[in-house]
This record gives sequence, C-alpha cells and structure tokens, in this order.
Amino acid sequence: MPHKTLTEILLIDYRWIIVVFFLLPASFLYNLFYSVRSKIIFKLHSAPKRHDAKVAGIQKQVRQWKESGSKTKMCTARPGWQTMSFRKPMYKKSSYQINCNLVDVLEVDTDRKVVRCEPLVSMGQLSETLAPLGWTIPIVPELDDLTVGGLVMGTGVESSSHIYGLFQHICLSYELVLADGSVVKCSETENSDLFYAVPWSYGTLGLLTAVEIKIIPASTYIRLHYEPVVGLQNIVDKFESASRDTKRNQYVEGLLYTLDEAVIMTGEMVEDSEVEPEKINDISKWYKPWFFVHVRDILKRREKTYEYIPLREYYHRHSRALFWEIQDIVPFGNNVIFRYLFGWLLPVKVSLLKLTQTETVKKLYENNHIIQDLLVPTSTMKKCCEEFDRLVNVYPVWLCPFLLPNNPGMLQPAKGMESDLYVDIGVYGVPKGRRFHPVDTTRAIEDLVEKSKGFQMLYADTYRSREEFRRMFDHGLYDKMRQKYQCQDGFPEVYDKVNKNVRD
Repeated sequence: MPHKTLTEILLIDYRWIIVVFFLLPASFLYNLFYSVRSKIIFKLHSAPKRHDAKVAGIQKQVRQWKESGSKTKMCTARPGWQTMSFRKPMYKKSSYQINCNLVDVLEVDTDRKVVRCEPLVSMGQLSETLAPLGWTIPIVPELDDLTVGGLVMGTGVESSSHIYGLFQHICLSYELVLADGSVVKCSETENSDLFYAVPWSYGTLGLLTAVEIKIIPASTYIRLHYEPVVGLQNIVDKFESASRDTKRNQYVEGLLYTLDEAVIMTGEMVEDSEVEPEKINDISKWYKPWFFVHVRDILKRREKTYEYIPLREYYHRHSRALFWEIQDIVPFGNNVIFRYLFGWLLPVKVSLLKLTQTETVKKLYENNHIIQDLLVPTSTMKKCCEEFDRLVNVYPVWLCPFLLPNNPGMLQPAKGMESDLYVDIGVYGVPKGRRFHPVDTTRAIEDLVEKSKGFQMLYADTYRSREEFRRMFDHGLYDKMRQKYQCQDGFPEVYDKVNKNVRD
C-alpha cells in the first residue's frame, strides 16, 4: 500500500485541522465580504439597474449556444462545489455552461408585500436585508447558504411550513430565460402552467433570473416553547396536534433523539413589550452551545419550558452546527473552550468542505454517511420513524410539518390525501446500524417513502430508476412545458440531473 503524503494525512486523518485553521477563517472572510457587498449594493439601489443588463448577457450566451449548433445541453456555470448538496454534479463537464452572476436583492416593496431578488441570493443575505426593515419571508429555510434559486428549483421547508407550505408556495412570480433566448415572466395569472411547472424542475425548463416572494411583518423576538415527550405514539400525536393548531403555533419543529424521546418546539412572534428580559436567549452567540445540544439538555431535564429568541437567530438556529453534521468533522466543536476561541468563525461553508475533499474522503463519506429529507404524510410518520431506526439508527432526526396544496406540478398529494398534513423527516449523519449499505439502504428508504405516498428531496442521493422516479413525481405538466418551450435540445430532464449516476 503506498504511503500517504502529508497533505493526504491532513485531509483524511486530521481533517479538523484543515477545517479549524483554514476553512473556518476562509468561510468567515467570505461571508463578511458578501455581507458588506450586499448592504452597499442594496443601499445604493444599483442592483435593479444592473439586473436587466445581466439578463441580456444571459440571453446573448443562449443565442451563442444556438448559433454554435446546440450540440450539447445547457446548464449554469456555477461550479458544483459551490452548491449546498454534498455531491458534485458531473453533467456540467459535458454541458454548455451559461454564466449567471445573479446575487442581489433587487427590491423590497412593502406596499405590495413582495421582495424581488435574484436566484443566488442566500437565506442569510435575504433575512439580513429584511430584518432591519421589519419584514420577513414566511418560510426561511434555516441554513444561511441555501439560495432562492435552489429552493425554487429544488424545494425548501421550515417550521412555519404547516401554515404556508413549501418554499415554492410563497413565491409569486418567476422570471426565466428560455431555450430560445427569450425572457418570460410567469405567475398564477400569467403563463400559469409554466409557473406551476418550475418548482422541482432543477433548471430544466429555463434559466431562472429573478423571483418575487411574499413578505410578512416581522417582530424582533419569537417565544419558543420546548416540550419533552416520551413514547413514539405520544411524540406523533403531540407533533400533529401542535402542527394543526395554526392559530396558536406559528412555528412547529421536533427533534427526535431516540425512537422514544423527542422535544416538540412551538413558537410565535411576540411584541417587544411581551418579552421577559431574563428569559432572552441569544442562541447564535459564538459562545453558546449548538442549538441541538441546547435542546438535548432540555430533554435530559424533562423540563417543559420557554424562552425568547431574536427572530433572525431563530431562523438560522441550525446554521452554526449544520444541524449536527459539524460534530462528525470537529468532534470537540461544542466544547466550551473551542466555542469561546473559534465559535465566532462558524459556520463553515459546505462548499469549502467539498472543495477540499479527497477521493478517499469522498468514498468514506459515501459509504459511511447518510443525508436524506423524506416528505411523507403524518399518518405514516410512526411507521417511517420505526423503519429509519431499523435501517440507519441515526439521531437526532429532524421533524418539520408542512402543508402540500393540491396545485399542478411535480408534487401533488395522492388521491384521498388532499387534506393530509405532511412531515419532513430529516436524517443526517453516520449510520450506526450494521445493515447500512449506501445503495441498498437508500433504495429501501426510497421504497418506503413511495409506499407511504411521499416524496424524496432531490438534493440528496437518489437511486430510483427513471420509471420509478416518474412514478414518485408527476411529470404530466412538466413534460407538456418541455414540449411547449422546446427544452429537449436545450436542457436535460430532471432525472438526468439528480440521479446518483450523474453526481460525484
């Protein structure tokens, strides 16, 4: 066996050294630069003027693709390592790449209650822009680096989704450059078929250039209630009843720490006058315990309690620890000494973690790690949790309720289940069960989700065949739009962008 080089030893055996002393500082500087840049651009109101020119540049590139013979299909030129998925798309190497540098918040219209932004605007950037103005979008997926475009073309869910649905359901319009180089705007009332077909299409109907999103008034704080629950059936019952009580609970989330122990959290925005100063918890401070550890401590005490959290800190409560994934990279990351010395540098950017992966690390990750978000009716939640425990035994497990409106498009509730509440079961971590096999186990989970009349989030590994994929996702409207807008030569099908065979 050949000896490892010093670089290989650092990247494989002592990866935490690279993360702590190189990637964390690089992530901090990157975030600082783009935060300052975004504030300056927004205050100067220069983004709207530049947007049309950027879109014209994309149109020019599409026309050049057509003039060159349209020999390969198009995709954006954004490097695969910059996406939030832990996989790198291989199809980009053989595609005609279109530069789409669309990173700005374009307009906040408080009269219409709409924010207009470009697709590479991140959730951290958007919440940072809206919060000082007293507004928020109704659904803020919690990781800072998730982008508007990724959440539209893929999907997004958050603890307010039991009221508002998925991220696509708070979007009011999309602007796209089509395969013929033309620009089209679509909404519920204008090109509505295209509007409903865009979510979950992964850039295979056109190149997204702008999105209008609903905004709502925001308070400064949220009052968050924690309730430890024991017994899986009790957990399911409490979770569903809390999720259906939309008048009282603006936010609902569960963290399952074992098959029979969880904390169900419910929250509501409060006025400053309602806040009890002694119960304020600034959970995003660098020296604070990671959020999932904080909740676990409440579970250990079997303590039903509440506290007040600044709203933006609540939105991004899972960012510092990447939910709990960072503990596998920096095992001592929640140590109080580490938090005081280095906690202010968190979170590390997933893109930089991918950029510094060796083939060996990538293979180890693939064979010893699972990351899946599985969207199933709450009526099947108990059965699914039991099966996930048997197949992977990964904890904590994230539980997030959501509505699934019966709209046209890829994602529709099964017949007879139109009024059902759904749950996102998020499984992220190192499987502890001996049965785990990256392909066989994932296939078993996919089969379970299909039998449960549910759906698999497509940023993660999917081993479905094309026929199985089409069975899980309704392609009727999508196929019609690909035919109408002549996408066959311009863009690959969704399946050809998301199945495991085209991801490295």
